[in-house]
Amino acid sequence: MPGLLDRFPTVQLLGLDLVSARLPEVAAALASRSGAEKFSYVVTPNADHFVRLSDIYESAIGLYQAAGSVHLDSRVVHTIARMLHLPVPPVVTGSDLTFELLQHWINPDEPITIVGTTREAVDCLRTRFKLSNVAHHCPPFGFERHQELVEECAEYVEAHPARFVLFACGAPRQELLAHRIAQRSRATGIGLCIGSAVDQLGGHERRAPAWMRHCGLEWSWRLLRAPSRMGRRYLADFRIFGLLLSEARRSRLAL
Repeated sequence: MPGLLDRFPTVQLLGLDLVSARLPEVAAALASRSGAEKFSYVVTPNADHFVRLSDIYESAIGLYQAAGSVHLDSRVVHTIARMLHLPVPPVVTGSDLTFELLQHWINPDEPITIVGTTREAVDCLRTRFKLSNVAHHCPPFGFERHQELVEECAEYVEAHPARFVLFACGAPRQELLAHRIAQRSRATGIGLCIGSAVDQLGGHERRAPAWMRHCGLEWSWRLLRAPSRMGRRYLADFRIFGLLLSEARRSRLAL
C-alpha cells in the first residue's frame, strides 16, 4: 500500500517504520490529501501496542506494516530509546493528531465518520468542535471475532464517505477493521486509529494536563484515575524496556 507520508523519512524501531515528522507537519500533509483518494489508514502505536505486538507478532504486525503511516505514540518509548542511543522519531500521539486536525484542518460542516466509542462521547466531541455532519457506528463488544460484524462496519464506512474516519475501537480491533476496509478497496479517505482520543478530546473522559503529557507522565494520570484496570496494563508495559534493550544490542552487533 502506498504511504500517505512518503515525503518524510522513517525510523525503524521494534519492527515498524515510524514516520519522522513533527505533529504540525503530519497534520498538514494528511489534510492536503483529497478525500476522494483510495482509503488508507494511520496507526499510532504506544508502549502497550509494542509489547502486545511482540507477543502476537505474526498475526498482528501486518496490520501495522500495511498502514499508510505509522507514528510513535509514546513518550516513554521515546525517552528510553534515546537513553539507549536508538534512533527515534518525534512523538505524534493519536489524541494530539486528532485535535490538530479538528482544530485547524477539518471544516465543522464537512462529513466525519466515527466507528466505536459511545454516543455520549461522540455528542461531546460534536459539541466542542461544532461538528454538524457526523456519522457514528458503534459495533458490539467483541465484534472483531465475528467476520459478519467486521464486514458490517466496513460497509458503514463505505456508505458514509469522509475525508477522515476516526476508529475509536481500541487496539488491535481498530487496526484490524481499518486493514479490512483497505483490503476491500471500496472506501475513500484516511482512517485514523486513535483509541480513546474521541472520549478525551470531547471531554467525556478527562485527559491529563498538558504539562504531564509533555513530561511523559500521562500514564501516571491514567493510573490514578483507574488503578485496577490501568495497573495491570502498565505492569506489562515495563517489558518495553527489555524490548528496547534487545533492539539496542542488535543494532550494536550489526555495526
